[in-house]
Amino acid sequence: MRADRLVAILLLLQQREQVTAAEVARELEISERTARRDLDALGMAGVPVYSVQGRGGGWRLVGGARTDLSGLTAGEARALFLVAGPASAVTPTVRAALRKLVHALPEPFRAQAEAASSALVMDPQRWGSSRVEPRPPRFLDELQDAVLRGVQVRLGYVDRARTGTERTVHPLGIVAKGPSWYLVATTEAGRRTFRVDRVSSVDPTTDPVHRPEDFDLAESWREIADEVERKRTPIEAYATCAPHGIGVLRMAFGARLEVGGAMTDGHVEVVIRGNDEHKLAGELAGLVDYLEVTGPPGVRDQLAAVGTVLVARYGSERQGPLAAEAPRPPAGWRAPRPGCRCRDA
Repeated sequence: MRADRLVAILLLLQQREQVTAAEVARELEISERTARRDLDALGMAGVPVYSVQGRGGGWRLVGGARTDLSGLTAGEARALFLVAGPASAVTPTVRAALRKLVHALPEPFRAQAEAASSALVMDPQRWGSSRVEPRPPRFLDELQDAVLRGVQVRLGYVDRARTGTERTVHPLGIVAKGPSWYLVATTEAGRRTFRVDRVSSVDPTTDPVHRPEDFDLAESWREIADEVERKRTPIEAYATCAPHGIGVLRMAFGARLEVGGAMTDGHVEVVIRGNDEHKLAGELAGLVDYLEVTGPPGVRDQLAAVGTVLVARYGSERQGPLAAEAPRPPAGWRAPRPGCRCRDA
């Protein structure tokens, strides 16, 4: 059942003493069969709704049409609307559903909820970045619906090499990673992750999803994200860091930094990941006041080459015979571009 339809049916039940499946069908422009299925699903989900059989029957709420179905406290209501204001990152469907839900709240909660919706602005853009906001992927709603209904889908997909394939998958969950959306699903080849913006078609089936009993979407995504990060940054540099430099390293490398134990001299063992020895050496070169890189040899060689270039470029300002003695970088060595940073795309 779609979330916006669920909210609409709840509002109908609250506004009227009783509704029939035909009335729900007319209001929501759906079939009577779908209306009955949705009403049955509400009861199975724990909503206090029951049917009255016979002539003049219909569907009612336990306790009367003005029952507070939300079950929200004042603080919970405020929290919901704080994250669903006009400048928030939630989808328009979620925002519209919450706007409708405010009418189902007890009267004392409504003013605070409405005030909360305009009390917080969440701007995900970094300073200097583009103001263009990405549109939701084309098939996001269909995949979310398949996850919620627990049905398999025939999925058309275009991979990174622009090769199109089609397969039947078992949708387990949807994950938003920055501006990108991902579908986590099981396939004949095992658990896979699909970028939703690369999905070319979605054809839901009536076959149920086979969901592992121990599956946890958050834990599964952590494992996927860790694996992706390691594939993106396969080079590991080992170093020892002065204690006062750990904070600098955390700001510079974020998740690419692993902090180990303290040594007898007070220095701390660290591992810093990158996707290229040359670029990683360029990042580390400016941190020599804090770091001593112990390996691997390739990164140490690149660091030595960085030092050679720096001396050759800036030591040439010296006058006299010493200027001619400035060492030259090894053949084929490329100086890092100014401002070059190893960023995970």
